[in-house]
Amino acid sequence: MAASPSSSAQQARHVLANRLAELCRDAGLTGLGIARLCGWHPSKSSRIINARTPPSADDIRAWCQACGAEDQAEDLIASLRTVEDMWIGWRRMERSGLKRAQEARLPLYQRTRRFRSYSSWLVPGLIQTRGYTESVLRAVQRRRVEVDDVAEAVTARMERQAVLHEGGRRFAFLMEESVLRNGLGGVDVLIEQLGHLLTVGSLPSVSLGIVPDQPGRTRMPVEGFWIFDAAQVNVELVSGYLTITQPSEVATYADTFAELADMAVYGPDARTLITSAINSLG
Repeated sequence: MAASPSSSAQQARHVLANRLAELCRDAGLTGLGIARLCGWHPSKSSRIINARTPPSADDIRAWCQACGAEDQAEDLIASLRTVEDMWIGWRRMERSGLKRAQEARLPLYQRTRRFRSYSSWLVPGLIQTRGYTESVLRAVQRRRVEVDDVAEAVTARMERQAVLHEGGRRFAFLMEESVLRNGLGGVDVLIEQLGHLLTVGSLPSVSLGIVPDQPGRTRMPVEGFWIFDAAQVNVELVSGYLTITQPSEVATYADTFAELADMAVYGPDARTLITSAINSLG
């Protein structure tokens, strides 16, 4: 089973809280003592130590000063930024529009050599057609983004697809069969997208697997995720975008991907499912 989407972020919060608690103990202080020295309500230090409330950068500076450990403040603030960056709500990521959110991921794609993508609801962005991408991003914009820069965001995603044709990279895409029939964008858009899958699946650097809809499957569908090399996992959820770098959790997603890959069909069998979906729309 894949890791809980919030477990990496929560674990990182606990690591930061434990480091602050150690400073407190090393200084011979209690939580009440820290709160008194910082001028806080006693419950605030307790919430920070127990990772119920994340500290601010100013809180960390005050904590380190009270413990006589000012030299550790900037390192702990950097840890705080890491925790904050693990989980980004969509409103925060997309507050200036969708184009910037698309462009922000380009460096990650450029430095990755092995891509693994599993999707239970949409065709993955790297193998979307322009029409399908426009339908996806337009739906996102209408639901949660005030700025309408969909056309620019579509172009940014299309430009990112250049990595598909650059040497030295491998791509493994897994999709649930239901993705082939989700109706997004209407019949013409979906037929074009499915035809594109047939083309992309023939690229030598691409493995395209379809997990068939069938009874008795051993692994239920999970949230969509990307694995970038063996270093990072990104999970897209209804409420936000999660970045996982904890090696044990990256390995858990890699194991989940391998299980789903074992259930998928490839080559002629995958093309049969795609062609069947096209025919059902005609």
